[in-house]
This record gives sequence, structure tokens and C-alpha cells, in this order.
Amino acid sequence: MSRAEEELNRRLLRARDAIDRSYSEPLDIPRLAQVAHVSPAHFIRSFHAAFGETPHRYLQRRRVERAMYMLVQTRRDITDICLDVGFTSLGTFSRTFSRIVGESPSRFRSHTKPLPVPNCFAMAWLTPSSFG
Repeated sequence: MSRAEEELNRRLLRARDAIDRSYSEPLDIPRLAQVAHVSPAHFIRSFHAAFGETPHRYLQRRRVERAMYMLVQTRRDITDICLDVGFTSLGTFSRTFSRIVGESPSRFRSHTKPLPVPNCFAMAWLTPSSFG
């Protein structure tokens, strides 16, 4: 791997870390591309090549992962959870959640019980695979 590729990978990791830190905030490609110091189009291509999914898909998956945890560990209203994890529409949240998890948020909540393990293990166990 060349020095330039290593540097690009480091910058892409910084952008992915920014998504992980700020998943509930509005994030856009130009802002994330700035973090990685590349153009928006190059950022999308490079992110996909490095992580196997587009930045938008990665962000959606992170939001759904957090929502899964909140659905199981709290009794908060699904609409509140939707807004807390960064979605602005309950319809988009439900459609995205169903596409990633394979069932609606309410159905997921109805049969999934809280796990009596540390949060880090629960989050790892509840992490859905990337959707296609």
C-alpha cells in the first residue's frame, strides 16, 4: 500500500468516526468530504471502496443500530426514538429499519427482550449486517 493510500484511508477513518460521533445530527456528503479532504464524488467512491458501503448507507445503518438498542432497552415511543437517532420522518425510519432488520420497529420491539449483558456486548450482538 502506498503512502498516499494510507493517508487517504486515515482521512476516510476520520470521516467514518465523524459519522459515528454525530449520527443523530444532519450530516451531508460535502461536510464529510471536507473531513476527509477530498471532493464529494471522490469521497463517496473511496468510502465505498474502503468500507463496502456508501456513506449514506453506513449512516443509516448506524442510526438503525442505535434505534434497535433503544427499542429493546427503553419503553420510549417509536416516534421519539426515530427523531433521536436522526431520522426526520417516521415513514422513512420505518422503511429503512424494515429494509435493514427485516421487520418493522414495532414488531422487532414486540419479540426482542433486553439482554442482561453489558451494553458493548448488546450493541455488537444487535448490529445488523449491511443491507444490499
